[in-house]
Amino acid sequence: MQPNRLEFLSAEEVADIQNKTLEILELTGIKVNLKKMRDLLADHGCQVDPKTHITKFPPALVQTAIQKAPAEFVIHGANPDIRFPMGPGKRVWSGLGTAFRMLNADDGSHADATHQDVTTHLILFDHLDNISCNQMDIWAQDLPMHTIHVEALRTWVLQCTKSIGMGAYGVMATQDMMEMVSLLRGGRDQMKKHPPFCGIVSIESPLSSTQAQLEGMIILGDYGMPALLSPEAMAGTTAPAPLAGLLLQHNVEIIAHVVMAQIANPGAPIMYGTVSTIADLKTGSPALGSIETGMISAASAQLARSYGLPVRTVAGATESKMLDVQCGFERAQSMLLAAMAGANYITCVGTLESTNLGAHAMAVIDNEIIGRVDRALRGIQVNDILLAPEDIQRVGPGGNYLMEPLTLESFKQEHFIPSVSDRDQMEAWKKAGSPGITDHAQAEVVRILAEHQSRNLDPKLVQEMDNYVNAVKHRSIADFEAAEWES
Repeated sequence: MQPNRLEFLSAEEVADIQNKTLEILELTGIKVNLKKMRDLLADHGCQVDPKTHITKFPPALVQTAIQKAPAEFVIHGANPDIRFPMGPGKRVWSGLGTAFRMLNADDGSHADATHQDVTTHLILFDHLDNISCNQMDIWAQDLPMHTIHVEALRTWVLQCTKSIGMGAYGVMATQDMMEMVSLLRGGRDQMKKHPPFCGIVSIESPLSSTQAQLEGMIILGDYGMPALLSPEAMAGTTAPAPLAGLLLQHNVEIIAHVVMAQIANPGAPIMYGTVSTIADLKTGSPALGSIETGMISAASAQLARSYGLPVRTVAGATESKMLDVQCGFERAQSMLLAAMAGANYITCVGTLESTNLGAHAMAVIDNEIIGRVDRALRGIQVNDILLAPEDIQRVGPGGNYLMEPLTLESFKQEHFIPSVSDRDQMEAWKKAGSPGITDHAQAEVVRILAEHQSRNLDPKLVQEMDNYVNAVKHRSIADFEAAEWES
């Protein structure tokens, strides 16, 4: 049987959070920092304070909006034939982060991330079999800030077949990304039929929103691209210190954004998301590698399921700055907790230092950790064949099963086979040069890059991508800022 789903909350506790969420939304509300959204909410019966921008949501509107959000949908790859269903019982793993530095796994040194690092990371994710989605999680420091999003998308189109995700970066940047995806798909209608893009909509805690993120959320909905509604609350600083209090607050924040997404674009695909964690109260910094991050992700999956919504959670994060034991146990614990709780879209593969540090070798190692987690969640299948009673009687005391037909027939399905972990005996390991897991992972990075081939695309599409990127290069930061000003 498969293992039972992990649940930290009882049915009564879930209901209590839901009821208190409706109460807070109606009596306290959240700050909505986008005038056209406030106007839209007012038209739908919300109480809006024109001075403070605090907006209060009637319970009936909240419940109606939740019902409009789809319970399941499909994310496609750059190759539209690649499909990743989102919904009950479905799970994919993805990168995501804000890495502006890269770790050199050979000597432990750190260096600024480059456009080449972005390209390498995207290619690796496209080849690693347990990672389903690319994410633009490396921030190249050798590119102008206002071109990073289009440079990454062009690289993805030229090199990758899986889907991609980025943030909702406001009006101009989000529109750029949608226009480039539209070039790839051949129009907005095809984008909606085969959406290959997920946009992270970051939510400001406590109980607020940002203009740029709301603008991006609306544009994503216009184009039919899934929006991952994700607060980054920290228990003890931007959320109550008790985990229950954090869960209630970020549930209020997420549900408010579900309402806004659905009144702007009814039926728009969204995910109940979280990057919430605890604060290290000695420093005030986020502690994404804490055990509590995994617990919050697991409880969030339970809350999302209670609303019938797919869920995106953070996992695989660590505060470690090197590939050490801390890095390993912090990421593995949150990966296992999130997956056991039924999270659908699990992010932060391939990063360290609270996702600020990237490592190509780490992505390869994470791919193996994910394989182990997925194997555990498949559980133990029991039937008359796999119980092997006849084999046990035939082999008898003192025998072995190495050459038994059932061994050859079943071991690839029953046993997880590592690709970079070491299982050699001591003498064989020494003879091979005493390699560690990072050595194997680095070798795998080199192999993948050597064997990778760019996609064979229509030259017209390649030229259109180049033209779009070149047009963006001629803009200034002021152009982007001007696009965010409301009239």
